[in-house]
Amino acid sequence: MTLSGQKHICSAGETFDSIALAEYKDEKYACEILNANPSLCHIMVFTGGETLELPVVEMPEANDDADAENYMPASAPWKE
Repeated sequence: MTLSGQKHICSAGETFDSIALAEYKDEKYACEILNANPSLCHIMVFTGGETLELPVVEMPEANDDADAENYMPASAPWKE
């Protein structure tokens, strides 16, 4: 994973999931943001002012829907 050089300044109440949804349009990319910011991985909810590095992620093309469905389960295992 290479870092994009893009940064995100957190607002109070944001989480890795909410940032992934806002920046990449999908919460499943929260893991990539966590991996790019190991010093902040202990934070569940940001207080505001924290700076995150946003990694470059490979996002599936629109015609790769079948591959994308195989990549992520329909629901989280703990919700079943």
